[in-house]
Amino acid sequence: MDIGFIGLGNMGFPMARRLVEAGNRLVVCDTRKEVVDKLVARGASAATSPKDVADRVETVMASLPSLQASLEVATGANGVIEGRSVKRFVDLSTVGSQMASKIHGLLAKRGIVQIDSPVSGGVGGAEKGTLAVMVSGPKAEFERLKPALDVIGKVFFIGEKPGAAQTMKLANNLLSATAIVATSEALVMGVKAGLDPAVMIDVINAGSGMNTASRDKFPRAVLPRSFDFGFATGLMVKDVRLALEEMKQLGLSMEVADAVGRLWETVISTEGADSDFTAAIKPIEQKAGVVVGAKSPS
Repeated sequence: MDIGFIGLGNMGFPMARRLVEAGNRLVVCDTRKEVVDKLVARGASAATSPKDVADRVETVMASLPSLQASLEVATGANGVIEGRSVKRFVDLSTVGSQMASKIHGLLAKRGIVQIDSPVSGGVGGAEKGTLAVMVSGPKAEFERLKPALDVIGKVFFIGEKPGAAQTMKLANNLLSATAIVATSEALVMGVKAGLDPAVMIDVINAGSGMNTASRDKFPRAVLPRSFDFGFATGLMVKDVRLALEEMKQLGLSMEVADAVGRLWETVISTEGADSDFTAAIKPIEQKAGVVVGAKSPS
């Protein structure tokens, strides 16, 4: 399949690489020449702009870090919307249902189909092709794209309503965000009381408290104090804010989500947007006066 791919960051590069390795013919675009060159070396072709990509292929995918980036790449000057060949725009980014609907409406005026396809599973999932791929858009377009999306993960059709897959992604990431800070508070409580955090994680993972943070993130990035799981705090906070905004628009009052939102605002203010999201435990540790991990007192 001929595919354009825009955005070769931590998530986009491994997804694009898998598509090339599966035999798809890729035209790639990124602001960083070095990552473009790596894919060109694997057989991809380089493009100079989103419009250039959309001039050359019917299917354009994008993996971008912000709402504004998705909007500009899709509909801005020299964007996908100006391409001569493009028929469908597949947004693998997390932008929320409102922005997805806005992009859908703008592209529809040019006869371009917007496909929402946010992914979950982190850099590891992108590398291994085990992402959860959530898709909303016309069913016929979904069926056309599914063989390519199967290369990057397990594909779920959410519905035809614009933005439906975005709502699904926000629900998923709210749970992920909650798991990290809740597990952080539980571990800090135990360490403050004198428990061994490694033993705590083993017990939690063998019991009813097991979650994605205790199973994956704490053993790999928190207990070793490496904080390098591969997803930025700024991106997690963006997703939590979008989830809270969507809940508000739906007229919902969510006490747990509100509390999680406040905790993540503290994390981004103390650790910074570029920190790894596993650093969420640090402000909780600081308030308690303990360190969870190898440096903890035995």
